[in-house]
Amino acid sequence: METPELAGAEARACAELIEALPDEVDGAEQVEVSPADAPAAAWGDPAIVLRCGVPMPSEFDDYATCHETDGVGWFIPDDQVTGAATEITMTTIGRDVNIEVALPSVHWPPATAMVDLAPAIKQTTEELDGCV
Repeated sequence: METPELAGAEARACAELIEALPDEVDGAEQVEVSPADAPAAAWGDPAIVLRCGVPMPSEFDDYATCHETDGVGWFIPDDQVTGAATEITMTTIGRDVNIEVALPSVHWPPATAMVDLAPAIKQTTEELDGCV
């Protein structure tokens, strides 16, 4: 799994997040990731994959749509918001560290995964800007 190089506060926040994540997301059990010390987690097969400390997607700008669920704002690229079961990659918005979640189409719609991940995200990362 490709993971970012992290240091300082970002590395600490991601380590805390990984420890706080639930054992199950959208009915899928957590599975091992490689390398084991990656700032990442996965659930199920095909896997829901979370990576912490990623850059914002290039498609994100001041006019991007924010999808807020259970107090966490998410960016989903417009071309992935189709209303149909499709694979999406969503990234948190306005937190002190960016968290990306790749969600296979079998876990459509994304709201359940968003709700399952929200407590750990809110507990371990700081909201800097709300979803607008």
